Amino acid sequence: KLISSCPPPIGAQKANLDSITNGVILQFGYQEVGHIKAIKNVVRGFPRPQLDLSASTFAKVIDQAIDSPLQPPFNPYANNLVTGLLGIESGQDAVIRALLYPLRLAKVPPYDIDVDEFTRRISNLRNTLGRAGSKDESLTVPVNEGGEGRVQGNVLAGDHFSLAYNRTPEEILKIVYGSGNESIPGGYFPKGAGGSHLPNGYH
Repeated sequence: KLISSCPPPIGAQKANLDSITNGVILQFGYQEVGHIKAIKNVVRGFPRPQLDLSASTFAKVIDQAIDSPLQPPFNPYANNLVTGLLGIESGQDAVIRALLYPLRLAKVPPYDIDVDEFTRRISNLRNTLGRAGSKDESLTVPVNEGGEGRVQGNVLAGDHFSLAYNRTPEEILKIVYGSGNESIPGGYFPKGAGGSHLPNGYH
């Protein structure tokens, strides 16, 4: 009821989470409700774009990151380990990274790929699609790219001054569309993410 013209998300389902992870994600959910309320205090009534959160959409993203179709297809709803791999908001992302960091050498079931490699591939894909250099990093990095060029551990991603990376709205659209082009909708927003700057009737 917070947003006008609300098509329900496609394919969203409850993930199979342990109690601790479920509690963390529940907190994130209520925080997002607060964010929407804050926005509505400034912008009265805005359409929510169509979101595609189906397992098949996540699977396409991961296949693109791994550069190979995984069998069985990646399913973020299967367990709490894979659900955490795709966190994107900065504070929430930091919590997810902290949860994943101790598990970085664990294999992501049912694949023979560890968590660190998964996060590296996802980060590389975001950097490729964003087309603005390196603004995303794995749970570990080469020592020379770590804090003060002295550590490989990278629980919090940051630039060469260990400051948070920023992205423009256009860079974000390039990533969430999966197209590398802010004017070509797709991925998680099959009909576009909204905004009057978008062409071809995507508002």
